[in-house]
Amino acid sequence: MAEKLLEIKNLKQYFNQGKPNEVRAVDDISFDIYKGETLGLVGESGCGKSTTGRTIIRLYDATDGQVIYDGVNVHDKKSKKDLKEFNRKMQMIFQDPYASLNPRMKVLDIIAEGLDIHGLVKNPKERKEKVVELLETVGLNREHADRYAHEFSGGQRQRLGIARALAVNPEFIIADEPISALDVSIQAQVVNLLKELQEEKGLTYLFIAHDLSMVKYISDRIGVMYFGKLVELATAEELYANPMHPYTQSLLSAIPLPDPDYERTRVRKSYDPANHNYQDGEEIAMREVTPGHFVYCSEKELESLRALSSSK
Repeated sequence: MAEKLLEIKNLKQYFNQGKPNEVRAVDDISFDIYKGETLGLVGESGCGKSTTGRTIIRLYDATDGQVIYDGVNVHDKKSKKDLKEFNRKMQMIFQDPYASLNPRMKVLDIIAEGLDIHGLVKNPKERKEKVVELLETVGLNREHADRYAHEFSGGQRQRLGIARALAVNPEFIIADEPISALDVSIQAQVVNLLKELQEEKGLTYLFIAHDLSMVKYISDRIGVMYFGKLVELATAEELYANPMHPYTQSLLSAIPLPDPDYERTRVRKSYDPANHNYQDGEEIAMREVTPGHFVYCSEKELESLRALSSSK
């Protein structure tokens, strides 16, 4: 059995709570992430993926629920020392490589910021050597250390963001749509870099994205979110081969393929939540349909999904 690194239990993140314009960005979701794996989190824009990542890493305080990292509830941490230790173990790669790097700081100082905060280097020489090593790890070179962020392309800036996240030797990295702002040709380079780093350093990832084909490539398991709810969770192969929730089926039907014959006949499925026809008082929850394959459904839907699955 793989060891659990992160447990999310009934996590909620509400904005403007109790007001007429309340937004339930993350609405009572639970899942686990195991050491060394990549869990992909997908869904349309505004479904709560990024908010989930930001709440896990404490950029937002959770409205309710638990984030248990290595057996400790992250949102219970109070002392500066505890928070500092947690921040070293968990890092984030942000979506926008143009906005997440300080334009007034040289690359050397941007990447070394974490080293300085955690006291991981003894002198300026060691500091620069460590930054150069990180730059080379992400495919850049030592001359880049003395430049400013605006002198780099989008792909290079995202590599700088990855180098900054790696600086403090984290165990777990939240990659919040790290390729969505990049050209398609550069996306593959960044994803391959992330996979190589994972193998070399034994990293664990939460990979947030809306590009389903890329998520399949990098993820071991995939969770699908819809309006703050987790609606399906399974291994990457199982989810693509046998999507059970109508919303997942809708997402997968929208993936274009470079095949004119397929594209001419491709049927785009639309998802309407009203089609579930849930009754008042009916309990809707994440239920295990087949081993390791969870779907957000009612007891009645669970029976029909199991019957459908066994007939295949």
